[in-house]
Amino acid sequence: MGPGLYLHIPFCQHHCGYCNFAVMTGADDAFRTRYIAALKMDLSAVAAGGPRAVAPPGADVAPEWPTFTSVFVGGGTPTLLAPSDLAGLLRHAREALPVADDAEVTSEANPDGLTADGLSALVDAGLTRLSIGAQSFAPGVLSFLDRRHDREAPLRAVAAARAAGVAQVSLDLIYGAPAETARDWAASLRTALAARPDHVSAYALTLEANTPYAARVRGGAQAAPDDDVAAERMAVAGEVLGAAGLERYETSNWARPGARCRHNLTYWGGGDYLGVGAGAHGHWQGRRWWSTRPPARYADAALAGGSTTAGSEILDDATRRVERLMLGLRLVGGVDRAAVDPVDETALRDLVSAGLLDEDPDRLVLTAAGRPLADGVTLRLLPG
Repeated sequence: MGPGLYLHIPFCQHHCGYCNFAVMTGADDAFRTRYIAALKMDLSAVAAGGPRAVAPPGADVAPEWPTFTSVFVGGGTPTLLAPSDLAGLLRHAREALPVADDAEVTSEANPDGLTADGLSALVDAGLTRLSIGAQSFAPGVLSFLDRRHDREAPLRAVAAARAAGVAQVSLDLIYGAPAETARDWAASLRTALAARPDHVSAYALTLEANTPYAARVRGGAQAAPDDDVAAERMAVAGEVLGAAGLERYETSNWARPGARCRHNLTYWGGGDYLGVGAGAHGHWQGRRWWSTRPPARYADAALAGGSTTAGSEILDDATRRVERLMLGLRLVGGVDRAAVDPVDETALRDLVSAGLLDEDPDRLVLTAAGRPLADGVTLRLLPG
């Protein structure tokens, strides 16, 4: 599997209270046009610099780009762009970089406003996968999460994607909101499955710093998520989605055969990827960097031909091992011991005895009981 390309579109109609991504609301058509022009210019500049410009200094890197096997347009809400603008961005990516003919090309989408005609234009430009943010099918939960769409909108969006010929459709769900009951979560899973998605992502609601939700929790207006409830919801998701024929391949992701998200597997496997756009992150052979986060400042820098990089770091071997352990444990197949050693052998034996890790001399694999505790397991395995 080759490297991936991530392109960030920051625009949203509304900023949901739990979200801490680099997004903006209220952008007019003129600024959206300006931002897309900046994004294309920045992507062209990154491409022209070649892999040696993004790799650690002195790394043994070929001068030419390898073939990219995935493109992921995230946000924000990329589908707020006019279909012609988003299609033009997808085409520009293929002009700037060597993207495989059979690359997985994904766009995130909110359910509202998707039409078969608009999505057909994206399919013609190479889109193969649509990731739809349903989050819940319970009206009370949608209200708690500040979502503006109704419970039927994701189903209409799936139908539009199928009519447009999108090869793979994914639904994103969030569980563990204090407003959600066990019955709500079970019903949301059943409704999602009734749409026959190729892929389902189910994430626990988390309390992110500097979000409106975190402020409401601090002020006592809303409750924080409960870890025990989240673990129960995760277990139910595993049972329901597995019984429906979707295979769990990562802690929070299930797919039908052949529909695993190639782009995210690159992240979880510690692979290389370019990140272009306001607040986007990239990684290449141990060097990580991130772009200017405010969209207006990012656009100004890109259009002026200047650097859009806000910061970077070179990861040492120990840090890379820790990250491989942390990300690899999220995969159902676990992580190769040789890629993460040394680990704390006493802690390893204790975790196996506690039923949180499988007993396997070659791989570290979380059990079903261990998955909700993945972060804690990672910390315990780190050598003192």
